[in-house]
Amino acid sequence: MATHFVEPIPARLLMWQRVRDYAVPPSMIENATARRAAGDWAGACAVARIDVDLDLRAVRDRHGTDLATRLRADLRRLAPELLRWNMPRIAPDGRLRPGLTLSLVRYGSRGTAGPQLVVRTPPAWADAGQRMSLALWEDSRDGAPEHHPHPRPDRRFRLDLHRHLWDATRSGELARRCGADAPYRTADDDPERPPDHWAHEAELLLRAEGRPRGALAVRLGARGHSVLELVAPDDSHAPVLRPVRDMPPPQRVAALPLLPEAAARRHPDLELLRAGLLPVERLHPLVAAALSAPEVAGSVPAPGSVAVPGPGWPADDPPPGPTDPHRVDCLGEVHRIALRDGTLAAVDHDPAQLAREALLMALGGPGLPCLRAIDAVHRSPEALPAVRDRLGHGDVTGALAVVEGLLGPGAVLRQGPLREALEAAVAGRLDHGFFRAGLVPVHPAAAGSGDPGHRPRLDRHAPWELRRKRAGRTRPRTGLRS
Repeated sequence: MATHFVEPIPARLLMWQRVRDYAVPPSMIENATARRAAGDWAGACAVARIDVDLDLRAVRDRHGTDLATRLRADLRRLAPELLRWNMPRIAPDGRLRPGLTLSLVRYGSRGTAGPQLVVRTPPAWADAGQRMSLALWEDSRDGAPEHHPHPRPDRRFRLDLHRHLWDATRSGELARRCGADAPYRTADDDPERPPDHWAHEAELLLRAEGRPRGALAVRLGARGHSVLELVAPDDSHAPVLRPVRDMPPPQRVAALPLLPEAAARRHPDLELLRAGLLPVERLHPLVAAALSAPEVAGSVPAPGSVAVPGPGWPADDPPPGPTDPHRVDCLGEVHRIALRDGTLAAVDHDPAQLAREALLMALGGPGLPCLRAIDAVHRSPEALPAVRDRLGHGDVTGALAVVEGLLGPGAVLRQGPLREALEAAVAGRLDHGFFRAGLVPVHPAAAGSGDPGHRPRLDRHAPWELRRKRAGRTRPRTGLRS
């Protein structure tokens, strides 16, 4: 029999698959859409866990009625859950790219500076809850938190040229803007032949910079750049991109307009559809409407939906059943496990016997099958990743729903991995609150040095949480990279 080798799924796509499972839950999409349809843009932002750090009345007083009107119109078009869906993320967990200021709208004229509607993400140490914030950035009067690591808009990560990634009225442009109607390529495939849709993206970029034609840079990999030139024989011909003949020095490359990451990299939803890793029904509705054409989604059958956790432990004893999960074969008999005073208990054992068996388990012994079943529920190795992934993406409500499905409503969570994950999420929310209030301008572990730029050493005096983060993950890498 011949051996068939299956090409492994790239880690990048597996990351985006988890992001689509947990980062923007269906309840957020449904509630934010309902608020937006009712004209409550602020309520939609609250549902999508986006803090609003701008005052329309103050904007009108400072910049006039015209800009305030334009800003209000953009806020009403904003789909905050779609913005969260398309935000840049980092490997390996797919969390929001930390410490980022990303431009959504530029209100100045072409090629000139002006106020910008921006969205900000907190630094990594304060990103619990995965919250974001909206603000109006001004070059002369920033108004950003002084302790934000990057308060200025990033020229690599910008969405002012890609309104279809956050504007509900422009979402239908996604298929055309991501090159879904043609075989998708990147410059990594053939540096001498850029992807077809890049010429249009480059034209938009140069036009926004006040340049009809010229050279631009494209970031390739972690540090490398490619320099391309947008040219056309005359105005009657469509412009095309071609590599420059002589590579300019690094200083000139850094001064060139940079093709945004949203245009330079493959769109993850399109890749997931073509790889059969995600059905159209599990996409954001606005994204699904733009990518639902057969020639876009491809013919690869999609996998089944994610398994839903089973029913929780009931408060009262259910009638016996052939596959009842609340009954355990123990000591040759079928014993019951039920909630007693909010705690799972083996109700068919004597308290003194349970105390002896619990001591035996603490010393490393096997213990009774009933106690092992209760311990397995609290530790729940098969459900813990679902809880941690939801907590990692800020979905505390979804994580608690999974726990309630395991233990039932009103159950007291014993000490163990599940409880530790929930307690860590609560502690992280406090750190984010301190950051928002400006009470902790730097990471607490670096505060004792007196130097805000000091990077503490990983010794025994460093907090355990910082040692775990610093030793357990590498430098953040963008999840948008191919």
